[in-house]
Amino acid sequence: MNRLSDEKSPYLQQHSTNPVDWYPWGDNAFSKAIKEDKPIFLSIGYATCHWCHVMEHESFEDEDVAELMNRVFVNIKVDREERPDIDHTYMTICQMLTGQGGWPLTIVMTPDRKPFFAATYLPKVSRPQRIGMLDLIPAIQKAWLSDRENVLESVERIKQGFTKTLDLGKGSSPLPENITAQAQDELSVRFDEVEGGFGTSPKFPSAHNLTFLINQFHGTGDKKSLHMAEFTLNKMRLGGIWDHIGYGFHRYSTDREWLLPHFEKMLYDQAMLLFAYAECWRITDHPLFRQTIFELTEYIDECLTSPEGAFYSAEDADSEGEEGKFYVWNFEEIQNLLSPEESELFINIFEIADNGNFRDESTGQKTGANIPHLKFDLFDIAKKTDRDPNHLKDKIDQIRLRLKKEREKRIRPLLDDKILTDWNGLMIASLARAGSLLNEEKFIKKAENAWETINHYCVRKDHSLLHRLKDGDAAIAGMADDYAFLVYGLIELYQATFKPIYLETAINIQERFDDLFYDKEFGGYFFTSKTAVPLLGRQKEIYDGAIPSSNSVAALNLSRLFSMTGKSDYNDQFQKLFQAFSDPISDAPAGYTAALQAWEQSQNGVSQIIITLPEFTEDTVSNINKLRKIAPPGSTFLLKTNPNADHINKIAEMMKNYEVKDQLTIYVCSQFVCKNPVHSYDEAIDMLTQ
Repeated sequence: MNRLSDEKSPYLQQHSTNPVDWYPWGDNAFSKAIKEDKPIFLSIGYATCHWCHVMEHESFEDEDVAELMNRVFVNIKVDREERPDIDHTYMTICQMLTGQGGWPLTIVMTPDRKPFFAATYLPKVSRPQRIGMLDLIPAIQKAWLSDRENVLESVERIKQGFTKTLDLGKGSSPLPENITAQAQDELSVRFDEVEGGFGTSPKFPSAHNLTFLINQFHGTGDKKSLHMAEFTLNKMRLGGIWDHIGYGFHRYSTDREWLLPHFEKMLYDQAMLLFAYAECWRITDHPLFRQTIFELTEYIDECLTSPEGAFYSAEDADSEGEEGKFYVWNFEEIQNLLSPEESELFINIFEIADNGNFRDESTGQKTGANIPHLKFDLFDIAKKTDRDPNHLKDKIDQIRLRLKKEREKRIRPLLDDKILTDWNGLMIASLARAGSLLNEEKFIKKAENAWETINHYCVRKDHSLLHRLKDGDAAIAGMADDYAFLVYGLIELYQATFKPIYLETAINIQERFDDLFYDKEFGGYFFTSKTAVPLLGRQKEIYDGAIPSSNSVAALNLSRLFSMTGKSDYNDQFQKLFQAFSDPISDAPAGYTAALQAWEQSQNGVSQIIITLPEFTEDTVSNINKLRKIAPPGSTFLLKTNPNADHINKIAEMMKNYEVKDQLTIYVCSQFVCKNPVHSYDEAIDMLTQ
């Protein structure tokens, strides 16, 4: 066992038996490097990363490579999900030097943390266009010992290049008036009319793009926007990226058709897609989308929920050293497990082939393995084959459960059971939103349970946050994602339950976020706290990649907090944030769709629906949910009753202006103007649909 054996991270634990003398990130490693005058080999990855496993098996478990690494370097392992601050910094360096990024991320740097070499996956032995570890290590040793001057010159050039990236978020120009239309046009050009999604392959879910398009339809009535989102969500749900046996979405599709996934399952994908399916369902009433929402929460319950109610990070792609082995089936296996009638039905509907239904990525040959997927949903299949759709679904469910039971006998992929504050914030928001749209109290309760766990372990008395919880141990100072995403979750929890404590806590954490992360000179939020140990410089993030950036979600929060409290500081920070990032957003709007959702809503005037009534009744929330289903995107709801009047008045002083009367009163406001109050939910519905 090496020095990683005492670490909480499942990823670091995976490497605790390597012959490489790994150190966790910390003073001990850097002190040793300085004392022994050795460069540092920094390897960054995560527990469910397939190519991280490959590099470990080829190199870090190999005695020859390990001997070289231990002799030449001080070796540090970092879990990118535990330390996204470290990952963001050195990933920027890798992208600067190589034009690409990914994991495992490999950095070689001086003892004072300044990099001079960057790469991603490296094999043990050199291949065309990719140096191997056995050649790289002696070359770096020679340069370090014999050509230090050149190494330090490289360090300085890289440092200067990195410094330029710190200018991101220092703009001062307004956004173009038609910026959201530009983003919609860019997505439209890339839209795959045949298979859905954007571009060719690989295809990522990028749920925030879909939610942006759904909101565009709401705001403009553009049917093409709705079609792109609805068609893509349908194609993903039918394809192999969806686990038709155990539910849940895999990470992304390696092909155009959404058939062959990268098999890992990430919490943030489940959260963002749950939100997107709920938003699209509220417009389309698509029965498959509603079914997907319930099945997705079933997967989350079964596989990603801790005993305390918070959510684990991910499930691996690999088992028994092979990606996807847990999930695929061969033809004979299906026939042996099911009756002739059942196997024929399953084979025909889920496109199972005797020689396999997908090709190996490297050889292009059929593998003999099958990924269950659909060409059409069961409702359409029943209609085309003149079957009763309910009977067909019941039959498929019986078969699915039998196959699932058999699959559970296999060796399951690793569960990364660390709990991250930021990703839990996303899931809390999505469950609360889906619960309120579908009027499902149990979804909202799951969100509340998760919040109670995060609040107990990861929220300090001063409302600062901790990033990671594992085995009851909360650690690592929170970063911008933690604050922005948790505030986002709390706002949705308030919107779903109308418990003032959630809104109050959101405001308190936002205040701490502003104190520790806000750039008072230019606007926007740094990724790291002003109290954090500095790396190469404090960066800001606005690009919406696999998940929305911290500044995009912060913009959504600021807009809604301004709407709910009337506090002008929130609006000032909102406006300044978009000025700070106006240049990159203007250059490529489709890369910032989460941010532009907030911008579009502010331009349209976020609607406020303020409801006063003497007290809660059994049907209060369900009636409000009817309003929620038709309200414009970004609308905020505030509820004032006699029991909560003092509390809500304290949190949002503007609520003092709304008196609780003897009857239900609903105010619909937009663009700082309120319409005449009405006294029934039906009248409010009519007002919102005009």
